[in-house]
Amino acid sequence: MTLPGGAHGMAHKGAMTTILVTGARAPVALHMARCLARPGFRILLADSLHRPISAASACHGGYHVLPPPRQDPQAFSAVMADLVAREAVDLVVPTCEEAFYLAQTWRDRSPRARLLAPSLAVLAEAHNKYAFIRRCAALGLAVPNTVLIDSPAALSTLGDRAGELVFKPVWSRFASRVLVRPRRHQLTAIQPTTAMPWVAQEYLEGEEICAYALSHKGRLTALAAYRGLYRAGRGASVAFAPVVDPAVRRFVERYVAGTGWTGQISFDLIRRRDGLILPLECNPRATSGLHFFRGHDFADAVLAIDGPAQVIDPDVTRPQGVRLALWLYGLPQVLRRGGPTRFLATLREVEDVLDWPNDQGPRRAQLAALREIAVRALRTRTSLQRAATWDIEWDGPDQSSI
Repeated sequence: MTLPGGAHGMAHKGAMTTILVTGARAPVALHMARCLARPGFRILLADSLHRPISAASACHGGYHVLPPPRQDPQAFSAVMADLVAREAVDLVVPTCEEAFYLAQTWRDRSPRARLLAPSLAVLAEAHNKYAFIRRCAALGLAVPNTVLIDSPAALSTLGDRAGELVFKPVWSRFASRVLVRPRRHQLTAIQPTTAMPWVAQEYLEGEEICAYALSHKGRLTALAAYRGLYRAGRGASVAFAPVVDPAVRRFVERYVAGTGWTGQISFDLIRRRDGLILPLECNPRATSGLHFFRGHDFADAVLAIDGPAQVIDPDVTRPQGVRLALWLYGLPQVLRRGGPTRFLATLREVEDVLDWPNDQGPRRAQLAALREIAVRALRTRTSLQRAATWDIEWDGPDQSSI
């Protein structure tokens, strides 16, 4: 299915550059498309949902529905390769975990377009919560003590120290199934195997900071650090404020240089009281820090036009968020804990990331997009958060969590 675009949609490509942004369900995909929509560029969007918020935007020239990559990777790969050829796409910009399936498509089919992502092997190492920490250590970065758990026997050795550790699956996102300083009996919920291992990481005191970065062949080109104001459970932030810390930049620069990273990458970090930055995990995709960029220089960094001479800093300074998600996830926290003052202050201060001049379609489309995910949540008997990524999650080479 292809939906017509809005004011910037073009009927004929001509000499235009065509950019396909995938993961259109995500606000970051909408934001990326809006940043790239400018004269000389034709923006297309794609995802495996039928009514994502980005499809209602005026910034694109067509929305394409794809097969679900996690459930049908072969069909996804074939349709994607055909779409790239049929629409003469020059650049594909993934924003969510469909990046893994796209990297596999580029490895196996070699579409003519450029993919703004590293190889599947490099993506997988960053996504693997144990391999990522090992890579950081190999690059000379300070890291928390992190142990691989790939069997019940390995888990049993950590029972006495459970209250000092954080347990999480090697392949996971949004802090799903994380156990923070659990009691020993809670470890029975963990069933590690060699195919689906876990990690135990030392619990660290400090301020949690997230970082979103763009890199080209190992050279950092854009960076935004931020902290979550309200989260969806333990997972993604639904309201967030910018942070400035030179130590974050030094960490990110060393990692992207050491891995030769090309594309978007994000990190969950912790800043100890002494100022030391330690990595917790990596998200090899776009995250909320993208919303702190709106200028044309950011688009140049994405397109690698001559490569910016300096790292681009955010040009948005106010806290950002998704107001509908803030009500959905923030208000229940207030009701449980009391004290609505902070919540109301955040509502007043936060700019809604869906707002954009002359493009109010996505804001109006929120409920329809939420309804599609809610129906899926009911059908799959899972949470709204899990249903939102159910068809694009990548849990290692054998996908044994399906």
